[in-house]
Amino acid sequence: MINMPFEDILKKIEETSNLSTEVINDKIKKKMDQLSGLISKEGAAHIIANELGVKLFDSVTGKIKINKALSGMRNIETVGKVQQVFDIREFTTANRQGKVGSFVMADDTGSIRIVLWNDQVSNIENLNADDVVKITNGYVRDNNGRKEIHLNDKSTFAINPSGEKVDNVISNAPKRKTIKNLVETDDNVEIVGTVVQLFDPRFFERKQGEGSVTSYVINTFVDDGTDNLRVVCFGNQVQKLLTKTHDEVMAYKDAPETFEEMKTELMGNIIKFKGRVTKNEMFDRLEFIANMVFTDINPDEEIKRLTENAEEVKEAPVEKQVAAEEKEDIINEAPAVIIEEKKETVVEPAVEEEQEKKIPSIDEI
Repeated sequence: MINMPFEDILKKIEETSNLSTEVINDKIKKKMDQLSGLISKEGAAHIIANELGVKLFDSVTGKIKINKALSGMRNIETVGKVQQVFDIREFTTANRQGKVGSFVMADDTGSIRIVLWNDQVSNIENLNADDVVKITNGYVRDNNGRKEIHLNDKSTFAINPSGEKVDNVISNAPKRKTIKNLVETDDNVEIVGTVVQLFDPRFFERKQGEGSVTSYVINTFVDDGTDNLRVVCFGNQVQKLLTKTHDEVMAYKDAPETFEEMKTELMGNIIKFKGRVTKNEMFDRLEFIANMVFTDINPDEEIKRLTENAEEVKEAPVEKQVAAEEKEDIINEAPAVIIEEKKETVVEPAVEEEQEKKIPSIDEI
């Protein structure tokens, strides 16, 4: 089923049926009660739309604008201008080896990440910012609330094709924010802060195909002068934070005492993180899930930037220290962190369902 956000379903029903929001919500609630809670709010809304004769989707295939991409769509065609190209990564699972590449492209309606696997990866080796890209036969996946277009063997990829032009592009650049101004809905933001606390890496087994692979997560607290915040790094971002290879990180599993030196080395370093804010319901606080980590920060530039925003810093509360009991909370929270990792995991689907089970999510690599 194509995953349409509940708010969009509600709006579509309201526009087509001329019913009020209150009436539609009441119908949805009654449908959920009728089915004894065995259906989600979105599922109930789909049923109500069908009962009212409301067509939610004008088209599920063919050429679409980026903002019309919905999780579950297949065989779509779209055109956009490249905003950012990420490094190609190689990965190994219990069953296979492969490589994955991705980039962000945008049009006049929005931006989206494009993910390519194995043989398709060669398409982006010479890809540059501002190139126009046309994709056909792509399919849309949901990665923890973020839409992505994935390419498979049937997909085609053209760079700067004749007759295609993209104007008035909406930029995908993350917004720089101070920690105290972060809100739960921030899903593409950048923060810069000083590492004030670093916790030991946590290792866990993640099911992959018929076997399992070991992954890891690290929590760190950073402070930017306005507040401090826990930042969570998974997999590849752990490697970037520590400037270590996968094998070097795995060595800490058997010799955790050797990580003390890394804590000392990172303490006080200025790090830039790009990612999204999430609410930790268990502890009722905001946290930051990093999808990009940068350790090569110019301290002078960041100090200058902080100075220019001195008024904001002056208004901030006195720098908070991480209390001992909060440290204990974080350590004991490891299972919740792994749950978050599972939520992040979206196993890459190929055309065949069996293949879908064997390819890892790009966020895990």
